[in-house]
Amino acid sequence: MRVIFAGTPEFARAALETLHRSGFEIPLVLTQPDRPAGRGMKLQASPVKQFALAHGIAVAQPRSLRLDGKYPDDAAGARAAIEAAAADAIVVAAYGLILPQWTLDQPRLGCLNIHASLLPRWRGAAPIHRAIEAGDAETGVTIMQMDAGLDTGAMLLTGRLAIGARDTTASLHDKLAPLGGRLVVEALEIAACGGLAPVPQPSEGITYAHKIEKAEAALDWSQPAALLERKIRAFDPFPGASASIGGETLKLWGAEVIARQGTPGTVLAVDDTGVAVACGDDALLLTQLQRAGGKRLPVADFLRGFAVAPGMVFGA
Repeated sequence: MRVIFAGTPEFARAALETLHRSGFEIPLVLTQPDRPAGRGMKLQASPVKQFALAHGIAVAQPRSLRLDGKYPDDAAGARAAIEAAAADAIVVAAYGLILPQWTLDQPRLGCLNIHASLLPRWRGAAPIHRAIEAGDAETGVTIMQMDAGLDTGAMLLTGRLAIGARDTTASLHDKLAPLGGRLVVEALEIAACGGLAPVPQPSEGITYAHKIEKAEAALDWSQPAALLERKIRAFDPFPGASASIGGETLKLWGAEVIARQGTPGTVLAVDDTGVAVACGDDALLLTQLQRAGGKRLPVADFLRGFAVAPGMVFGA
């Protein structure tokens, strides 16, 4: 079976690797244009592009697929490449571009999307982050037959995964990525035999996982400690939960909920086990922190270079 793959970040690279290892013929990869990254802001290829080039797979990086949009030449070039690839299916995983109808109609088996949630919960851009932030007990991967809507297509296969009490977006991502690869291989194998049975998404239980914005990083200490602890895990590795104290803005990477009360934002106690900070309900024991330009440090090491004392107050 010939499969075009469209994706950009590490989550997508894991699926591409699984497809490649499983013996699918991949004549073309679509991925986002190279972006500036790192301290030097040099152009950097996406993880998907890096894998494709390392394995001799042709790559296209259109800025848009809309023939009537801002970059019609990009779209026309991508259409020519897709048509020439003569693929049976297009697999999409965190690509970052909207696929117009001409793309959805191109392959005989259509376009299959690997979505990191149990649809219809957490449609949209940041399903892993939002599931942790909301306190969901489980999540998973849905293989979906794409249509013109935002993650609204019929479901083909699902795989469920419990969310652990210590899971971050990073750790959950690393569990979901290989699951997505395994499920899409299974879906394509079933599709090759004509055995897929699309199931429409239910109309109840729809939620949207809106894109994570940097402005969300600043913690509001008037909120319950349990919610703030989930945000710290949800925003790891990006954008990183933050709070200011002593004239500096710190990143907060680890915390536990403790049964203490006080004025929100006030430091209640400090020792090598953590910095206890009052919240709107209960308190957070901060266990891993980072100064600007520094490294993530366990609290005992952090306190050797940054003084925090009871009575000090954290701001946003």
